[in-house]
Amino acid sequence: MNVLEEGLGKMLQPPDVNAFREFNRQKPRALIDKRMTEEEAVSKFVHDGDYIGTELYGTVRCPQSLVNEVVRQGKKDLYVAGQGVFELDMLLAAGLVKALDHTYIGLEVYGISNCLRREVESGRIEHCVEWSNAGIAWRFKAAAMGIPFIPTRSMLGTDTLKYSAAKVVECPFTGDPIALLPALILDVGMIHVHRADKYGNAQIDGISGFAFELARASKRLLISAEEIIPTEEIKAHPDRTIIPYYLVDAVVHAPFGSHPGEMCYVYERDEPHIRSWVEASKDVETTQAYLQKYIYDVKDHQEYLDLIGQERLQELQDMVPEV
Repeated sequence: MNVLEEGLGKMLQPPDVNAFREFNRQKPRALIDKRMTEEEAVSKFVHDGDYIGTELYGTVRCPQSLVNEVVRQGKKDLYVAGQGVFELDMLLAAGLVKALDHTYIGLEVYGISNCLRREVESGRIEHCVEWSNAGIAWRFKAAAMGIPFIPTRSMLGTDTLKYSAAKVVECPFTGDPIALLPALILDVGMIHVHRADKYGNAQIDGISGFAFELARASKRLLISAEEIIPTEEIKAHPDRTIIPYYLVDAVVHAPFGSHPGEMCYVYERDEPHIRSWVEASKDVETTQAYLQKYIYDVKDHQEYLDLIGQERLQELQDMVPEV
């Protein structure tokens, strides 16, 4: 194909889909009890220098308890697919990110992430490659399909494409320009779900985001779940099982695992807590004080929930409108 344009961004994770397919062939297909704690899952499956990614967008269903554990264990030099808000801000605040395939990391109504700005402007983040939200989700889709790229119209004619690692080619069928987005294969994917069984069959209520694609684009997949339920209950509603067990490496029971983010039909986001983080993140010292209080000084997710308080957690549940 005739290449018409190439983005200026660095290819952070070359799309070796053949090696990815071979890796997946080695994963066990047996029904294995994969339940473990956040500490065990992160220690076993996340390594320094890994390329990691989280799902979903904003504070919705973010795998916060898993990311907090990554920060607690100090996994460093991480490559990150940036399409989050609060959870990725924690990685940036802790100085663990080396490079970003970036769509957006900010605090929504509160503006651009202070931590992102500091890490990029200081040069501690070596590469920040731009993509649209749709573009990076479609990169996961290409990986899930086992193909090295996916053709789209997304990003054509934009500066986002200019600072990405995409290519524009002449379509061999129509002669028109078409953008080719490279597959994005994660070393580790992290997804928070409503329920899962002990083997890793996982179900999501409400918006499913790009969980289907990210789960299938990850070499190692960590699932945190509000509930761990019997497999018989999973089998009763097979249409809800977005993530099958054979993709999953660890299953973590994490009630309120998205806090201070929200969980559809379960609890609302903790707006005052998020506002307190926005204020803390404006200064390096107060940023570190927040991390010390809510991550480093607590042993695990349960101690974090104890710190937030059962009364506040109940209030967040009570805020969910009845369906």
